[in-house]
Amino acid sequence: MPTKTQTTPADREAGALFADKDPIARTIYDALMFALRRLGDVVAEPKKSSIHLTAGIGTSGFAGVHPRKAGILLNVRTDAPLSGARIRKTEQVSRNRYHNELLLTAPSDIDDELRGWLAEAHRLASR
Repeated sequence: MPTKTQTTPADREAGALFADKDPIARTIYDALMFALRRLGDVVAEPKKSSIHLTAGIGTSGFAGVHPRKAGILLNVRTDAPLSGARIRKTEQVSRNRYHNELLLTAPSDIDDELRGWLAEAHRLASR
């Protein structure tokens, strides 16, 4: 298990996605991951242009992070559509699954409302 100062290959891969972005994008991602780790197991799986978040090894994804120049586009997977001014887009992908898209432009965007949505998404993925 890595110590707090060690980095894993996944950490390095995730870091590469932020290499050409404003530093605020990585700051938001780090704040998001800090909040998510309070929910329990969270595995970040870097892909070519995004980071897939699961509730542990062998579980389905509950969120996706897409780095942008000065923020992150966050896709939260839920069993019902989310509503609110900051939901940019909601897509029903199956009978009981929705992808809800938000743009996070500051660490303060990770508030109680978002933490609640993420907790529910994490719970669904943990089943």
